[in-house]
Order: sequence, then C-alpha cells, then structure tokens
Amino acid sequence: MDIDAILLSLKLAFWTMALILPFGIWVAHRLMSLNKSRPWIEAALALPLVLPPTVLGYYFLVGFGGKSFLGFPLVFSFFGILVASLIVNLPFAIQPIQRAFEAINPEILEAAQVSGLSNWQIFRLIELPLAWRGITSAAVLTFAHTLGEFGVVLMVGGAIPGETKTVSIAIYDKVQSFDTAGAGMLALLLLAISLIAIGISYGIFGRNPSQQHGGRA
Repeated sequence: MDIDAILLSLKLAFWTMALILPFGIWVAHRLMSLNKSRPWIEAALALPLVLPPTVLGYYFLVGFGGKSFLGFPLVFSFFGILVASLIVNLPFAIQPIQRAFEAINPEILEAAQVSGLSNWQIFRLIELPLAWRGITSAAVLTFAHTLGEFGVVLMVGGAIPGETKTVSIAIYDKVQSFDTAGAGMLALLLLAISLIAIGISYGIFGRNPSQQHGGRA
C-alpha cells in the first residue's frame, strides 16, 4: 500500500474541497440573478465535465509553464495540481449548490424581504441553511472526484513521489510495473470511497423534495 500517495491524495482532496466550496456558493448564488449571460456562464463552468483530460491538461501546461499567470511556474508542484484540481472540480462544486438554491420556495424569500431583512441576512439566515443539502453534496462529490482524478494531475504534476504522485497515478505506475496486487488494493480503496460518496450524495437529494422547499406540498 502506497501510504505517501494516499496521504497526498487526501491532502489534495481536502484543500480542493475547502477552497472551492466558498467560491462555489458565491457563484451558484450569483447565477440566480443573471438572465441572458447565464446559459453561457453555466456552459463554461460545465466544460470540465465534457472536455478530455488531455485537452485540459494541455491548456494547464501552457498556462502553468514558464512563469505562469502568478509569475512563477506551477507545473510539477503540489500547488500546480491544486490549482488544476480547483478548475476541474468547478461543476461538481457549483451545480449541486445551484440546484439547492433554485429549490428554495420564492415565497420564503419574499416574506423575508417584507420583514425587513437585508440581502446579506436573507442569504446567511435563510438561503444557506435551506441549501445545506446541496452544499454537503458538493463537498462530498468534490472530495471524491479529486481523489480519483488522473489525466490532468498526471499532465500538470507528473509523478513525483511525495509531491504530485497521487493514488490514481500510483495505480497506473503499479499496473505498468505488473504489480497487480498493489494496484488492486489501491483501486479497491478508491472504489469504496467513490461508492460511499455517491451514496451520501444520492441519499441527500433522495429525501422528500418538500423538505427542500421549506415544507411546500
């Protein structure tokens, strides 16, 4: 069992989840107020779902190489695969939260406005608590997807032990070296984590929809 790869993957998944959730909540909420530009923004945010990892990896290599947009190279570093992971996971973080916000009964928000609550108070006291299922689902899906990400991480970070060699890359290396037993153990670990994550996500959104609408029948 490649403990270093497991710990690195958990570290990458944790920081991806922690950094992307606040941004995902903000973007999902802002999309609610957009009209004409909303479909195009949603399409752009969903691109990581349909683009091959090699395409994303190529653009990351171009953007992260040299001095990159931050003034220093990002390739073959943990920070580089973290930035790439944040971009790749945008749809997994935004879409569940957006659906949760859209499911809130508009009458509840109208009542809050009539009561004199500010937009910030409505967001903090009403919308966020009612959207907790979407936020939780986004966190779980982002964490699980980051653990299993392979193509983009390999192209941006390579396979540097302790720095960029995640579990998925360790599985690939073990298969290449004909260590089927080791690859099978790591693959089983990722399979179990993914199954648990999807089960939690489905369980969250599989409850009575009326509960998500604030009790609306």
